[in-house]
Amino acid sequence: MPAAKEIREYDQGELESRIEESRKELFNLRFQAATGRLDNSARVGIVKREIARLLTVQREREIAEAEALEARRSEEK
Repeated sequence: MPAAKEIREYDQGELESRIEESRKELFNLRFQAATGRLDNSARVGIVKREIARLLTVQREREIAEAEALEARRSEEK
């Protein structure tokens, strides 16, 4: 599981693909749990935390972009 510091180095496309992959993995793990075939139940929590880290970095970028846009607008006035 990559640390938040490593995740911040991903470009936007890679970040989005990692989020999608992790969500698919979580879906598959939940399906395995429902059918009684899940071998490692701890993996569900690990994948959830990974998704949370990825989404946090994505949101940080969105906020930074919005703040930069707002700063440019206020400079133009």
